[in-house]
Amino acid sequence: MSPLQHLIPGWLAFLGLWLTGEQPTMPIETQLTFEAKGHTINNNQAFSPDDRWIVYDTRNIDTGLGQNSSVELVDVNTKEIRQLYQTTNQTQYGPGAGAVAFSPKESKVVFLHGLRNADARHPYSMSRRTGVLVAVDQPQKPHFLDGRCLNAPFVQGALRGGTHAHQWSADGQRISFTYNDEVMERLSQTNPAVKDLRTVGILTPSHSVKVHDSNDADCFDGEWFATVIARVTEQPRQGSDEIEKAFDETWIGTNGYRKDDGSWQKRAIAFQGNVRNQENQLVTEVFVVDLPEDLTQANPGQPLEGTATTRPNPPAGVTQHRITFTKHGIEGPRHWLRTLPDGSLIGFLAKDDAGLVQLFGVSPNGGPIRQLTHQPFAIQTTFNFSPDGKKIAYAADNSIFVSDVATGEFRRLTPRSTDEQRPVNGVVWSNKGDRIAYNRYVSTDTGRYVQLFQLTGF
Repeated sequence: MSPLQHLIPGWLAFLGLWLTGEQPTMPIETQLTFEAKGHTINNNQAFSPDDRWIVYDTRNIDTGLGQNSSVELVDVNTKEIRQLYQTTNQTQYGPGAGAVAFSPKESKVVFLHGLRNADARHPYSMSRRTGVLVAVDQPQKPHFLDGRCLNAPFVQGALRGGTHAHQWSADGQRISFTYNDEVMERLSQTNPAVKDLRTVGILTPSHSVKVHDSNDADCFDGEWFATVIARVTEQPRQGSDEIEKAFDETWIGTNGYRKDDGSWQKRAIAFQGNVRNQENQLVTEVFVVDLPEDLTQANPGQPLEGTATTRPNPPAGVTQHRITFTKHGIEGPRHWLRTLPDGSLIGFLAKDDAGLVQLFGVSPNGGPIRQLTHQPFAIQTTFNFSPDGKKIAYAADNSIFVSDVATGEFRRLTPRSTDEQRPVNGVVWSNKGDRIAYNRYVSTDTGRYVQLFQLTGF
């Protein structure tokens, strides 16, 4: 298909509006940031609850979290910039901060923060970071959410490694994260049968956690209670539902989902899990974890905090289900699963029969997979459902698109750009659904910098 053919659906829609006497709306793209540094938004939850502010970190490359020192806000109307947090003693080794998400209910953000004693010997890494909360009206005042304890006896509610990719539940009462365990990482250096396997966890404000060897550096107290919720194993059996990695999760619905038996599951997480198929190939599938309200109770013989030779365990009442059983699994650019607000559908990326990355959906209860987009070009970025659940926003063919969830009809909202200026990173809706924010690289006399853009009037 030629580039001109890609434009036909848009021109037909324009012609239809003209023939009926309606004035077609043209989206307005506005550049919000201009400084010679990065302005990287998260893959979701970038807008403040009132949609006045967009939060971002100042990375100029996606892999630069350990070197990034600042979290900022921009006013979507006035373009005013405010610094929300700045790391102290920042070097090329850390501590680093970023990947920031706004609470959907309060003027607070959460982001990952490297350990405060980062240096050349112990630099920022996947197992050396934690979740920090900062209130907008109290900048530079960090609240360290997940406690950290590296020495036995380990502490229930504290972790032994690093959290990142934090995401708020819709009610603002829970925060999910992905996790890497430093105790298991150290053990793997002397025992090849052991691996530090990425998994998924939850932070709850049920109570704070005290760590016996707290020193504010490697080990410290936590203001929230942290638990791992997914089970992973070093050697998953071929053709089984066992997974060796759990990652890139999302909360299901604004208030959970309806199960096949008609009951309502209030809290649940969908995540991507790596399994071994019958040919012993690594395939990524969709999993769901149903959560009890209380995440502080352990199963007998399975301590939440783990032991010196075992990783932390999920709490009692947590149940894990595999939802998809595909041939090739999830494929495409790195993305986080997303769900419709009513929790009825989990969205993920995979290749269609033509080898193009499209968006697909599946019920949290499993069953048939539905293809949601049918475009002549591949999706290039993360995606998000609109707050009303009717649209999907993403980048494809170097443009911002929205597709109708019910019909699959798509609309190009921005002109096709060059590869150097194409939309990158998160494509994020405002809470009211009247704005979309995303990043582009913009070239200047001093270099190329990630800048923040928004679309309105679509």
